[in-house]
Amino acid sequence: MNEPLRLSPRDLWLLALLTLSWGVNWPIMKVGVNELAPMSFRALTMVGGLPALALIARVGGVSLRVPREERGELLVLALTNMVLWIVLSIYALKLLSSGRAAILAYTMPVWTALIGIAVYGEHPSKQLWIGVGAAALGVLLLLGGEIGAIAGRPLGMLLMLTAAAIWGLGTHLMRRRRLRAHILAITFWSVAIGLVVCGGLALVFERDSWTRAPGAAGWGAIAYNAVVVFGFAQLVWFRLVTILPPVASGLSVMLIPVIGLFSGIAMLGERPGWQDWIALVAVLVAMGSVLLPARQAGAMR
Repeated sequence: MNEPLRLSPRDLWLLALLTLSWGVNWPIMKVGVNELAPMSFRALTMVGGLPALALIARVGGVSLRVPREERGELLVLALTNMVLWIVLSIYALKLLSSGRAAILAYTMPVWTALIGIAVYGEHPSKQLWIGVGAAALGVLLLLGGEIGAIAGRPLGMLLMLTAAAIWGLGTHLMRRRRLRAHILAITFWSVAIGLVVCGGLALVFERDSWTRAPGAAGWGAIAYNAVVVFGFAQLVWFRLVTILPPVASGLSVMLIPVIGLFSGIAMLGERPGWQDWIALVAVLVAMGSVLLPARQAGAMR
């Protein structure tokens, strides 16, 4: 049985801000990875994001302590909800346009639904199968557009789809967690674990690229991701995943690929082809179809 959606006016505002901040971030991240090696960029954003989260916790009087017996589950949640997503998606973004990367990334609600069927025994609906078919159409259109492109871009597509699927699994795990720690503590330690992984990868594989400091645009991308993405958006997302059913939480990301696509056009001068436009519509139809049963289950409050 689908759980009803219940969002307070405050959560609706947070949802709108999350959608805007994550959507605009796709071309901003593209600027960042053009200025810096991918893991170096991510590590620097996390170095800035951790103090912001710690300050929020201190002002709010929230403990960041996680009991020893819960740290194993925290590690799994961090890996599936943040670390693997960050590593795979940032390398994919290096190979794709920001708009196309955003479209592929936000097939996540469809993967969430499929994982619910395969792993958790959730019952499919007619709308779900329509959504899966629309998502498959979108992916095939993008794949067709990549076949004639420069070498490496199909790899970017595979990396982004894998990242989206892992994120979908993480959404289920977050919703079903037994971890009693505050959501701010989970966010803080997820970013900390991400910093260790990204910093380690940067140290091992990207040291040769540390020959110059980023320019003003690069520092702006770092600051935006540190403060807005890790200090605000990631925290809001974890809250929404907690209060909404796994598939229904995909509501939070339905408009992000649209914003990402048009932000890339406005900020980077990207020119999507006809495959991108049709794929975008197909992905939005897929997300809407998957979420429709959850919408029918109850009115949003």
